[in-house]
Amino acid sequence: MEKRQKKSGGHRERMDRRHMPTLRNWEKPNKPAFRRLRANASIEMGWGRLIFGHTFESNQALFDTMIKEAPGHRDITLYLRDPHVILSMAPDKFFIDPSHTYRLWSYDYRTDKKPPSHFAIRRASSREHIEQISALYQSRRMVPLDQQFIDDFHPDKARSYFVAETAAGELLGTVTGVDHCVTFNDPENGASLWCLAVDPTANAPGVGEALVRHLVEHYFTRGRNYVDLSVMHDNHEAIRLYEKLGFQRVPVFCVKYKNPINQPLFIAPQPGQQLNPYAMIIINEARRRGIGVEIVDQQVPLFQLNLGGRSICCHESLTDMTSAIAMMRCDDKRLTYQTLKRQDIRVPMQYTAGEPAQNHEILQRLGRVVVKPARGEQGRGISVDLNTPEALDRAVAAARRVCPEVLIEAYVQGRDLRMIVIGFKFVAAAVRRPSEIVGTGRHKIRTLIEKYNRRRMAATGGESRVPMDAETRRCVAAEGFSLDEVLPLDHSLVLRKTANLHTGGTIHDVTADVHPDLIAAAERTAAALNIPVTGIDLCVPDIQGPDYHVIEANERPGLANHEPQPVVERFIDFLFPETATIQGSAQQP
Repeated sequence: MEKRQKKSGGHRERMDRRHMPTLRNWEKPNKPAFRRLRANASIEMGWGRLIFGHTFESNQALFDTMIKEAPGHRDITLYLRDPHVILSMAPDKFFIDPSHTYRLWSYDYRTDKKPPSHFAIRRASSREHIEQISALYQSRRMVPLDQQFIDDFHPDKARSYFVAETAAGELLGTVTGVDHCVTFNDPENGASLWCLAVDPTANAPGVGEALVRHLVEHYFTRGRNYVDLSVMHDNHEAIRLYEKLGFQRVPVFCVKYKNPINQPLFIAPQPGQQLNPYAMIIINEARRRGIGVEIVDQQVPLFQLNLGGRSICCHESLTDMTSAIAMMRCDDKRLTYQTLKRQDIRVPMQYTAGEPAQNHEILQRLGRVVVKPARGEQGRGISVDLNTPEALDRAVAAARRVCPEVLIEAYVQGRDLRMIVIGFKFVAAAVRRPSEIVGTGRHKIRTLIEKYNRRRMAATGGESRVPMDAETRRCVAAEGFSLDEVLPLDHSLVLRKTANLHTGGTIHDVTADVHPDLIAAAERTAAALNIPVTGIDLCVPDIQGPDYHVIEANERPGLANHEPQPVVERFIDFLFPETATIQGSAQQP
């Protein structure tokens, strides 16, 4: 009898929780516990305010607070009793956010008995941490933290910022929590999760899950009943994670202000909205400046920018401003080599592949080589650091499937540096790193690659993934593994020798760190090829030193890979210099 009573009491408790006022927005709470709610509660998050709608006595009081959103911020109002009424008061100013709200009850949560060992999660407590968090927000196209908020930051009990870091101090991800009890004396004893962000270049698995677990455990050990979160309806990767951890959909709506940051959420998709990120970043900046955009072909993608009496046709960053001859010099790596060598720009020794015996002779002379198609892009058909005749023969055969003419180059050891030149002037630089995974001691290498690819595809709009091809198998085998072996715990495995983004490589901004001689070499290369917009690939022993070899030049560099550097702004400045002084302050989402 006693057991049945306990079970029945637990059932009633759960039913009461599911009938909490935050989940029944049509009812005004009358219980004595709700009289202690702090009235008109909101909290500043640095990117905007969280406004707790159910703490306001009237819709008019809530409306008067919501209407005061600061420029460049993104306020979020949740737990509204009457979202439809707020919208009716100003349909031109507010909209219901197309997000889902999820709740994790403390009694539904199950801890993970195997915490991560290849990174640590700690509470952000310094200005340096907050600056890193803001930079990560910006790289993920989230609203960065306001400078005043960063300057005034100090740890408090209402907001909890957590970061995932490597042993070397490299930031992998962050998550923020808000304690509702501290913020507005919440009688429901809840908390909420905000701003989960993981560095898209992170090679350690499970960063997002570990951050979420750390946050909810932080609140549950403090006696909180639940943790809420809001997630965009089409963020399927995040939703899978939250549901895996036990979060459940709840009927809570968010209302946001119709500002430029939120614009894609409340206006119909414009023509070309389905183009790839490299086209969309240019189109968005052009439209922001009032430049007309005409989509010529969505599949290519090809679009035309129109302003006044001028029209410029673009295939991503390749435009009418690049001549056919300049494009030829970049497209054919033999012409690139010959053109640069004549200008005394340092390039690796290059030969045209012939019969196997000739190729073996070249290998014997050079020791270690790179094989690449004479024409091609996105890393297809390239094999790096070959040192045996058998590997060379296979690489030449693979390259010939991409292009009949194949090149053998001397292998140059160093860091892969991509430098963006626009209008023959240096704009940005980034180190490109080959794809790499870290072992969990539980998962096969094939599974880890699949997980890595899901993260990279989500982070790059489907542009970056490691192919399960012969080159990947060769690189894995060179480290003594096969795809179906379990990678030992914390063991790092490089999957490709090339650092190309389209074969799973990652890109890291180093614009402020490159040596002046490298900048000069990139600008001289662009001038020698007579190409005004280009991505110059160098191999350097040290980005802060003068030594280099130019590997190749790309006539259509991906500008989206270099945010937050102002590459797209400089690109549109170059095409339409008359718009260069029209610099709006609204951040693109």
